[in-house]
Amino acid sequence: MAIAALLACGSITVCAQDKPANYPLRPVRIIVGIAPGGGLDSTTRLVAQMVSDKWGQTVVVDNRPGAGTVIAAELAAQAPPDGYTLLMATNTLALLGAQKRVSFDVRKTFVPVAWAVTQPYVMVANPSLPVKSPKELIAHSKAKPKTVTYGSSGVGTTLHLGMEKLAALTGASFEHVPYKGTAPALLAVIAGEIQILAGSSIATLPHVKTGKLRGLGVMGPKRIAAAPDLPTFAEALGLAGFEVTNSYGLFAPAGTPAPIVEGLNRIVLAGMRSPEVLRKVQSDGAEPAEAGTPAELKVKFARDFAEAEKQIKQLKVKFY
Repeated sequence: MAIAALLACGSITVCAQDKPANYPLRPVRIIVGIAPGGGLDSTTRLVAQMVSDKWGQTVVVDNRPGAGTVIAAELAAQAPPDGYTLLMATNTLALLGAQKRVSFDVRKTFVPVAWAVTQPYVMVANPSLPVKSPKELIAHSKAKPKTVTYGSSGVGTTLHLGMEKLAALTGASFEHVPYKGTAPALLAVIAGEIQILAGSSIATLPHVKTGKLRGLGVMGPKRIAAAPDLPTFAEALGLAGFEVTNSYGLFAPAGTPAPIVEGLNRIVLAGMRSPEVLRKVQSDGAEPAEAGTPAELKVKFARDFAEAEKQIKQLKVKFY
């Protein structure tokens, strides 16, 4: 469905006839696999508010951090396919399946409802680390192998694979320290417990502006308006095509009634492209994710899974 047709019902409004019959009759739960704070958590709360506003029912965000989002995925996989338990996840969900870190096939267990936001990673450093650019970071890590520690939201996440790829391409040497989400990892790099962190622009840039952290570069495909002076790692290091980005998406257990899945899809697509939300998202350095019907997104998710398998084999990464 064209975005113009969606917006014809109102800036972030879903037409009344799009509300599924007899749903939702009680609160809806969205499970998210990280601690409160950070880009994924804030996007989950934004989506929850959209659904609550449009369908007049409470939507609860249930943070279940740990094991690189495995705990949340396993919990959501066990839920009845009735629309009352949903999962907010990132590209990491495909990685979990490709590495067989969950007890089920993610492609058959979940239905992609809608991707909400595409968020580039921004690399930041504690000011005590004597580097100010991607080139200096790589050189420092080579000179002092395994002394540059970076945090992530868990083993097997998109960032973990991305940092392994960066090390393989440049000969850099990093030490991975997993946390239960971006928020605790961010506190750790500010405190100097770790030296660098690549996190969402939403989470990292406010601390760059206050001077608590130093911005090194953007790991996405292009510079971002929220921090135009930060180069991309691709341009700074001459790594054409290199990027590490994260997309945040809403998933439902397979078998969830199509009217519910399709209605949620319309809410998220229209909501993320409303003028007020679009301004907020773009000011944070993110963009609305690729639009598509649940059927189209299912095909895309299968491609993402295949690409994850390919990269894991190429990099010989073990996530356990």
